[in-house]
Amino acid sequence: MKIKIDKLVFGGQGLGKFEGKTAFIWNALPGEQIEADLIKKRKNIIEGVASNILVSSPDRIKNREDHFLACSPWQILDFEKENYWKKEIARESYIKFGELNKDLKLDIISNNNQYGYRNKIEYSFTLDAENKISFAFFIRGKHKLEAIKNCELASKEINNTAQKILNWIDDNNIEIRSLKSLIVRSNKKGETIAALFIKDILTFDNYPDLDKNFIGFTLYFSIPQGPASVPTQNLYSIGQNYLIEEINKTKLKYGTLSFFQINVPLFEFALQDIEQFLDKKKEVVDFYSGSGAISLPLHKKFKSAVLVDNNEEAITLSKENIELNKIKNCQAELKPAEKMVDLIEKDKIIIFDPPRVGLHYKVIDKVLEVQPRRLIYLSCNLSTQARDIKLLSEEYKITFLKLYNFFPRTPHIEGLCVLDKK
Repeated sequence: MKIKIDKLVFGGQGLGKFEGKTAFIWNALPGEQIEADLIKKRKNIIEGVASNILVSSPDRIKNREDHFLACSPWQILDFEKENYWKKEIARESYIKFGELNKDLKLDIISNNNQYGYRNKIEYSFTLDAENKISFAFFIRGKHKLEAIKNCELASKEINNTAQKILNWIDDNNIEIRSLKSLIVRSNKKGETIAALFIKDILTFDNYPDLDKNFIGFTLYFSIPQGPASVPTQNLYSIGQNYLIEEINKTKLKYGTLSFFQINVPLFEFALQDIEQFLDKKKEVVDFYSGSGAISLPLHKKFKSAVLVDNNEEAITLSKENIELNKIKNCQAELKPAEKMVDLIEKDKIIIFDPPRVGLHYKVIDKVLEVQPRRLIYLSCNLSTQARDIKLLSEEYKITFLKLYNFFPRTPHIEGLCVLDKK
C-alpha cells in the first residue's frame, strides 16, 4: 500500500491516510511517500512498517542498527528534527488532553549524547541465522524476536558485560529453551551488575567471572509462565546486587531490579529546574519516590520530606540511601500514594513522579480539597500528565513547563510541570 506521511505523532509513527483509514506507519517521516507492509488492521485504523521509501525526507539519515525499529525507531531522523518533533508532539498532547492554550510554546533540554546513554538494558534470547544463541528484542508490532549483536543505546560497559555472559552461556551449552531474559545495569563509573533469568533450576561448575567493572552477578529461576524478569528463586549470586550513582553530591544506591533514572546526565538538568521551586522553610511530600532520586539529592533545599512509594525494594533502598548520606530531614514510607493522601497539607510542596498511568484519582481529589501551595509534577507520559493538569486546573495555574529528551533516538519525552495555587 502506498501512503503519504503528513507528520509524526505521539507514539513515534508517521501519520497518513490510506483508503479513508488513518494510517500509523513506522520507519516513515513527514513528507515521505512510502510503500508499507501491514501490521494491524482495525475498523478505521491501520498500522504498518514502511518497506520502500518512494520519496525520501531530507531529514532522513542512515540508521546505525539493523534492529533500530525494535529499540530506537527514530535513528532515521536528523537529531535536530527529533527535538523539533518532540516539542510538536508534546504541544499537541498538552493542548488535546490538557486543554492548554493553543499558543503554547515549549523548550526541550537535550545534549549530544544520542547513543551509549542508557544505564539499563533488558535482553531476550533467540537463535540467530547460524543457529547460535543470541540476544534479541521484539520486532516492532509483532510477538516475534529478532537477533541482535549489541545495542548502541547502551553504555559500552553494558555491552561488554552482556557479551561476557553470552560467552558463558555458550561455554556451558545452556539450551535456548532454558533462557528467559538478562538485565544489565551500569553507572557513571563504568561498573556493571547483571541478572540472568532462566526457566529451569540449574547449577553449573563455573559462573561468569567478575572484574573491576563487572562487580555483581545473580542467576534467578523464573517460572516459565511468568513475566520475563521476575525472580522466583535465587540460584546463585556473587559480588554486589546493587550499584551506587552520585547525583548532586548524593550517593544513591539502586538494585538490579529497582527503578532508577535511565539517562542520569539529562535527569540532572531536570533536578536543577526542580530545585528552583523548592523552599528551605517548607516541608515536602515526594509521591512515587522510588529510591529517592529526586528528593535526596535536593535534601538541602527544603525543611523536611516524606518519600512515599508502594514498592518494597524502592523504600528499602530509600532508607539505605538516607542512612548512607546521613540525611536527617527525610524519611520513607512504604504505602501506595492513594493511601497516604493525609500527608497532603496546604503549606507543603508536593512532588509527583508517577508511573505512566499518572496520578491516582484519590490523590487528585485530595489535592483539590486541601489545595497545597505548589505541585511539582515530573512525567514520562505527557498524555496522562496533561489529563491531570486539566483536572487540577480549576485550582492551579502553570508556573513552569519544560521538556527533557531523556531517551534520544526514541519517541519518548519527559515533561516537568510546576503548578501553583491560583
